[in-house]
Amino acid sequence: MIQAAAALAAAHFAAPLAYYLYAKRWLRRPWDVEARDGYTPYITIIVPTYNEAPLIEAKLDDIARQDYPPDKLQIIVVDSASTDGTPEKAERWARQRRAPLEVLREPQRNGKAHALNLALRHARGDIVVITDADSHWPDPQTLRRAARWLSDPTIGAVTCLKRPAGRRGVEATYRDYYNVLRLAESKMWATPIFHGELAAFRKELLEKIGGFPAHLGADDSHTAVLIAASGYRAIAAEDLHCVELVPKQYWRWRVRRAQHLVQHFAASLRLKTPRRFKLPLYAEAYLHLVNPWLLPGAAASLAASGGLPALALLGAGLAALLYKPYRAWVAMQLYLMAGAVRNLWTRDLAWRKEEKTATASRR
Repeated sequence: MIQAAAALAAAHFAAPLAYYLYAKRWLRRPWDVEARDGYTPYITIIVPTYNEAPLIEAKLDDIARQDYPPDKLQIIVVDSASTDGTPEKAERWARQRRAPLEVLREPQRNGKAHALNLALRHARGDIVVITDADSHWPDPQTLRRAARWLSDPTIGAVTCLKRPAGRRGVEATYRDYYNVLRLAESKMWATPIFHGELAAFRKELLEKIGGFPAHLGADDSHTAVLIAASGYRAIAAEDLHCVELVPKQYWRWRVRRAQHLVQHFAASLRLKTPRRFKLPLYAEAYLHLVNPWLLPGAAASLAASGGLPALALLGAGLAALLYKPYRAWVAMQLYLMAGAVRNLWTRDLAWRKEEKTATASRR
């Protein structure tokens, strides 16, 4: 049993480490992108909301600070039956700023992708950017830089690298490694994970794939994979950085995200994709769907074997939790397992609203 536990543990840690080290080699690759400075297409920015009254004005201020021609911007707030006055706040902000803002109201809440598809029917931009109300674009050049990447006709979608507000705790440690993979996969060809803080898509491609997928979570990531499957690059750009707020109910938030990623990768494995995209897609699918279960398998094998050597190994594994990167890794495995189990009875497409703050974090 100890030998079986050792094999499971070795596989659990060796596979992601090998992929991470191999992917880092891709960082040395050139982008092979022909981007044009000064490219300013008409952009539609969609902000989906549900009970975002404490945040919506700050988010709209965030967009207004962008150094982008106002006559080439369309801003749509699509509200999913908020009960806290979110759409009214957005409309008041538009009147005060005399900004070209449209507010669309859904009579009931049907999930983020459903709201995005409603807004997409009203979008006039060549580029459609989705952004969450609880995120921040610290650089006023963010939109210009996103547009510059999309000036290359081989790129169909672009997203940001992101960090949690406060830059501390498990979430920050996890994001440091996470961003390396997003950037490395993008340099290879495309990344299968996108971010709701900023995800920019060619509108023609959104229409070609039938809009945002409403049957699963991680609509941003799955939309990017559908675009990559059709032959276009979907990248996380090194000069696009976003900040996300972290909720007080951190565990529930992470489990819901894990649920949606599990749904996304399970559906993505059924797609026919370009050869260059297969390695990052299949590697990430393995890391999200299979690899997390090897660790408890190893622990269970050790517990079943009994004896001092097995107990010593279990104790060493627990003591290693004092090391922050290891603790962050184990936490993410637990979230993925919890998300996979929770998917058995709910897809959680219209979730309970979590209160977020700029300083919330986890130790």
